Amino acid sequence: MKDVSSVKECRDIFSAIKKRYPKLSKSHKLIADYMLSHYERVSEMSAVTVAKSVGVSEATVVRFSVTLGYEGYPEFRRAIKNEINSKLTTIERIDMTLRNEQKEKALQDTVHNVLKSDLSNINATFEEFDYEIFKSCIDLILAARKVIIIGFRTTTLLTEHLGYYLNLILDNVRVVNYGVSDIYEHLIRVNEEDVVIAISFPRYAQKTYEAVEFLKNKGVKIITISDNENAPINVFTQHRLIAKSNVYSFVDSLVAPLSLINALVISVGLRNIGKTKETFNELEEIWREHYIYTGDELENSSRKDKE
Repeated sequence: MKDVSSVKECRDIFSAIKKRYPKLSKSHKLIADYMLSHYERVSEMSAVTVAKSVGVSEATVVRFSVTLGYEGYPEFRRAIKNEINSKLTTIERIDMTLRNEQKEKALQDTVHNVLKSDLSNINATFEEFDYEIFKSCIDLILAARKVIIIGFRTTTLLTEHLGYYLNLILDNVRVVNYGVSDIYEHLIRVNEEDVVIAISFPRYAQKTYEAVEFLKNKGVKIITISDNENAPINVFTQHRLIAKSNVYSFVDSLVAPLSLINALVISVGLRNIGKTKETFNELEEIWREHYIYTGDELENSSRKDKE
C-alpha cells in the first residue's frame, strides 16, 4: 500500500517542477517552462510533439520525466492529467473548453466532444478493469454486517444511485450525506464487521478523505470508487475500483463511474439471485397496487375484470 506522502507527491507535480527548476539543465528548463505554461495541452501531447514544440529531442523530454522521478514520459503525462482533473477550478475548465476556438464553433462541437469524451472514459475503464479486485469487493459487501456509502459534492449523485439500488437487494445499506447532524454521528457505531464504500472524484472532496481516514482508524473495511490509483482516498485500501472521469469543461463526467456502479449492483444481485427475485416480485405487487408507474391502473382494472 502506498503511503500518504508518496500519493501526495504524485499529485503535486507542478510544485515538484518548480522546486527542482534551479538545478535543471538549460534544455530541461525550456521543457519546464513550456509545461508550466501549457500544462492542459501537454496532458494530451506525446513526447515527440512536446519535443517539437520546445525545440529539443524526444530523448530529452523522456529524461526530463525521469529527472522528476517518473519511469518515463507516459507515466509523467498521466500524472499531469490526474493533477489537472483534481486541481483545475471551474473557470479554468471553461477556458479549456474554449481555448483556440471561436465560441460558435465550440457550441457546434460540444455534443460531439462530450459524447466522445464519455465514450473514451468508458473504454479506458474497461481496458484497465481488474476483475479480481471487483470480485473481492462483492465478497466484502455480501459478508458485511452493514454497508455504509459515503461521498460528497458531485459524487452525491453516485452515492444516492448506488444506495437506492443496493437497498432494493440488501437489508443493511445506509447512505451518509450532509444533513442536520454531523456525518461522524452516523459513523460512530460502525466496526470491523462493516464495509464502507467511499466514492471520490476530482476535485476530491476533503470531507470524504477525512471520513475514510476516521473509518480506517476504526478498523472498518473500505472499498473505494475513484478515477485513478493515486486518488487521495486510495491510500487507505487495496480494494480500489477505478472508473475514468476526465472532465470536459465545467461539468464532471460521471458516465463511466455510473456504469461501474451499475455493474457492481447487478453482480451483488446475481450472487444472491434467489433473494433478489423474491424482493422484486414483492415490489412489483406493491408498485401495481399503489399505481406507482404509468399503466398500473389500467392493468389493475383489467385484472379485476378477469376475476
